[in-house]
Amino acid sequence: MDARDWDRRWTDKLLHAHGEASSVVLDALDGLPPGRALDLGCGNGRHAMWLAERGWQVTAVDFSTEALRQARERAVTIGVEVDWVEADLAAYEPDGHTFDLVLVAYLHVPERERAPIHAKAAAAVARGGTLLLVGHDVTNIGTGAPGPTNPSLLYTPAGIVAELPDLEIERAEQVRRPTALEDGTPVEAVDALVLARRR
Repeated sequence: MDARDWDRRWTDKLLHAHGEASSVVLDALDGLPPGRALDLGCGNGRHAMWLAERGWQVTAVDFSTEALRQARERAVTIGVEVDWVEADLAAYEPDGHTFDLVLVAYLHVPERERAPIHAKAAAAVARGGTLLLVGHDVTNIGTGAPGPTNPSLLYTPAGIVAELPDLEIERAEQVRRPTALEDGTPVEAVDALVLARRR
C-alpha cells in the first residue's frame, strides 16, 4: 500500500491503535536512560510521544500525512515536543551513528524493502545505543490475531537477526501477549522481538 492508502486507513481510527503504546515495546525499553531517539514508521506517534514524555529527544518518521496530523494534534494536547518527519522509509536516510535508541515497531513492508530499512535503522544507532525491532510474528497466521495475513510481511526473530550483522544481539525471541478480535473474543498474539546494541 502507498501513503494515500494509509491516509485512508488512519482516517478510520477503528482500524488502528488509538495512541496506546504497545506493552511489548514498553517492557523492552524499561529502564533505558533517555537520550536521542528515532522512531521509524511511527504511525500516529504512540511510541514517540511515550518516549518524549519520559525525557527523550525524539525524531519520528512516517509517510502518512494523516497519521502525522493525528500525531501532531495529540502531541499538542498532551504537551510534548517531537520532530515529526513525513518521509517514505524506503528513501529516508537517517544520520549515521547518531541515535541512542532506534525503534522500529510493527512496520510490515514487503521483504525486498525490509532489509534496506533495517540496515539504515542499524546504521543510525550510536555507540552504546540500542535498536529495538518488534513486529507481528509469522506464527500468527491462521490464529485470528491482528496483523497482516501475508506471511511475507511478517517476522521471525531469526530473520530479523540476519538483517543486523553489525550489532550485538541481546534478545531475539517470540513474545506472547493477550489481545482480542473485533468482536471481543480473546486471542493470544505472538510478536517477534529483537533488541540489539552497538558496542
